[in-house]
Amino acid sequence: MGMTMTQKILAAAAGLDKVEAGQLIEANLDLVLGNDITSPVAIHEMDKMTVNTVFDKDKVALVMDHFIPNKDIKSAQHCKCVREFACKHDITNYFDVGEMGIEHALLPEKGLTVAGDVIIGADSHTCTYGALGAFSTGVGSTDMAAGMATGKAWFKVPSAIKFNIVGKPSKWVSGKDVILHIIGMIGVDGALYKSMEFVGEGIKNLSMDDRFTIANMAIEAGGKNGIFPVDDLAIAYMKEHSKRPWKVFEADEDAVYDEEYTIDLSTLRPTIAFPHLPENTKTIDEITEDVVIDQAVIGSCTNGRIDDLRTAAKILEGRKVKKGIRCIVIPATQNIYLQAMEEGLLKTFIEAGAVVSTPTCGPCLGGYMGILAENERCISTTNRNFVGRMGHVDSEIYLASPAVAAASAVTGKISSPEELGL
Repeated sequence: MGMTMTQKILAAAAGLDKVEAGQLIEANLDLVLGNDITSPVAIHEMDKMTVNTVFDKDKVALVMDHFIPNKDIKSAQHCKCVREFACKHDITNYFDVGEMGIEHALLPEKGLTVAGDVIIGADSHTCTYGALGAFSTGVGSTDMAAGMATGKAWFKVPSAIKFNIVGKPSKWVSGKDVILHIIGMIGVDGALYKSMEFVGEGIKNLSMDDRFTIANMAIEAGGKNGIFPVDDLAIAYMKEHSKRPWKVFEADEDAVYDEEYTIDLSTLRPTIAFPHLPENTKTIDEITEDVVIDQAVIGSCTNGRIDDLRTAAKILEGRKVKKGIRCIVIPATQNIYLQAMEEGLLKTFIEAGAVVSTPTCGPCLGGYMGILAENERCISTTNRNFVGRMGHVDSEIYLASPAVAAASAVTGKISSPEELGL
């Protein structure tokens, strides 16, 4: 009985020749991640341990992104705690105002995540790095503390689901539509504690930004991680961004999967997740009544990358955000912000009547920069639409791609770019 891609990575990290689903292992870590919300808890837990410092100052990453620049006294205190910890332990990869970005866009950009890595982060969307062929998963702050102290973590080896990707997507279909389609198909617990392994000839038609988006939202199907094979595109990305060596793992031909699905990209349509779960999906063609919105958000660790901004700008160029609609654009990192500026995308957004924020998670988790009032609706490129996620418990969030979010900002209701003649 062979191993999946994820199982091979975990076996290597545990120093074992073979692992099986359900097996408990202790694995060596290549990176431990925390942010301004989760790190203070981990730091306080680490203070209780009989350790003097972190296991490796180069293998801990602390990213201030959720409430940065600080929105209030509490968030300032949190960041002060992390800042002092980073200084005390000489943490190499500490990212604060001026250097920060949304963590799951920033770390691959900085070359800190590569194929074959085992990565834990005290943030559920740490599974993003599977786009590069790494095993990465979210953990609690206590596990983060143990990881920072020892460089190790316990895992139950996950079983896997295989998603065979075929075909080529149509013009306005992106990675966000792919993963929303999958979550709508299998449900928010359809991959509970399983590895979502994406394979197939259709992967060549997905950009790296598409793959980051798909891996990012594996957790929204309950997945332990999402992972892609390491192809030429992934290798080119790592060569551009990282100086670290990487290791390519491939699933055995006789690897065991709990389930297998085929996803034909050519059949997919722009997909929207209605309140209040990511599984509550409809294609743009299935929406029979106008869904009027108050706000559109384009950004987050899911969809704040340069491809996302380019797509939104194509739709907003020469058009105006509908009067009364708030359109908020948030580049995911400083480099993406700068690139968008150099390409003229920011000018397009501002001329259209949108606002552009410094990199931050901001409204995604109801932090700031776009909180919703009672009975307001937002179409958002973020990853969760739970009750009260972005503000008032009686507000509503509709998850969509940057293309749909931008088109909706123009029309004032959930719309596809096709409705604008694009």
